[in-house]
Amino acid sequence: MKGSQSKQTDEAADWVTQLQKPTKISELSPLAQRLIFSLRLIAVYRKAGKDPFAELASRLGSLVVAAKSLQLVEALAYAWPDPVQVRRCCCQLVSHDELTIARALQAVANRERANFDRQLVGLLPHEAQIDIWTAANELVAAEFA
Repeated sequence: MKGSQSKQTDEAADWVTQLQKPTKISELSPLAQRLIFSLRLIAVYRKAGKDPFAELASRLGSLVVAAKSLQLVEALAYAWPDPVQVRRCCCQLVSHDELTIARALQAVANRERANFDRQLVGLLPHEAQIDIWTAANELVAAEFA
């Protein structure tokens, strides 16, 4: 039992250390970069009270990818405990929320369910993780179609 707590404490400390290091968007996979771009664009359009779909489809080059991106962002926004924090479109650093979401999406692309769950454990209820896993799988399939 004590060894288990020590391992969990070490893992949590590693996670906090990773979050403290600023991550550049260029350090992420192209798939994660596109999702962060989508998050930021959607945030700008929502703040302006406009529908982001047409611009998103134009910039992503696909109606299906735009629709799946919007579905994933809606699932995230519904389940996330606080408003999802996104940086400005011109910023090369990613927020903690963006980094967590990017890592979860990359786990989906790699078909690593345990890694996906590890990214979101304690942050979201299990039911929300299932919904996000499903929406992320649909986005990944659309991106690689």
